[in-house]
Amino acid sequence: MSASPYVVDVTVENFKEQAIDASMQQPVLIYFWAQWCEPCKTLSPTLEKLAEEYRGGFLLAKVDCDQQQQLAAQVGVQSLPTALLVKEGQPVDQFMGAVPEGELRNWLGQYVEAPEADPLEQARTLMSEGRSAEAVPYLRQAREKSPDDANVTIDLARALLQGGDTDEAIELIQGLPANDRQDPRAQGILARKEFAERVADLPDVETLERQLESDPKDGQARLHLALRLVVAGGELEALDHLLELIQKDPERRDEAHQTTLQVLGMLGPEHPEARRYRQRLFQLLH
Repeated sequence: MSASPYVVDVTVENFKEQAIDASMQQPVLIYFWAQWCEPCKTLSPTLEKLAEEYRGGFLLAKVDCDQQQQLAAQVGVQSLPTALLVKEGQPVDQFMGAVPEGELRNWLGQYVEAPEADPLEQARTLMSEGRSAEAVPYLRQAREKSPDDANVTIDLARALLQGGDTDEAIELIQGLPANDRQDPRAQGILARKEFAERVADLPDVETLERQLESDPKDGQARLHLALRLVVAGGELEALDHLLELIQKDPERRDEAHQTTLQVLGMLGPEHPEARRYRQRLFQLLH
């Protein structure tokens, strides 16, 4: 039995209630399947995912044909999988076979109203693809709906930070309650201000790059360059320098380690490269 309110198991006994009567309130997709059916193994999770995504736009009524052979015969099912869409008690369309998800979405779109997109989900998808600037408008919408949700505020601050708007990002975090400011993601954003203060008296990036080119073993220049790169928005390049210090410079290993954790906090867990750098850090430390 499904735990989802959008997916039900149908039998001969409850068919009228769950499939026909229910279709007077919302479209019902009656899905005939079986455990031994290979195409069903592909289609079943796709249909269940869409039922969740549509959040009641349609009801997925599943019929296990091994257990409900009489029902399948009454409906006239000849092959599996078969899906029959019913609206207001009447069948309106059907398909057979494992239809690809894209085609299935288009087919559903003819009969079922698509759910309103969740701006927070859209934003987090964009951020996971490294498109933080595009995520900002969606996060602003989400924050308007949930102004007291610290997670939304932190996500917005992170997107702003990665897009170069450091001042607003820090202002958002500083406006959070004290407990929420202790979140590692929030601390990573506040660290940006700390980085800016740390590099105030350091040479610029070009000067430090020349120093390192002339002496690749100059750990101090490499550390200073990493700090400068973070402030300039070059977090990934900075991480490469910091990991090299962890690996090759015992004197600066601890400082480089702490700085690496701060930079990873700035990037956040959804950044497409963050996981790779965390794995490299783990390998170096262990």
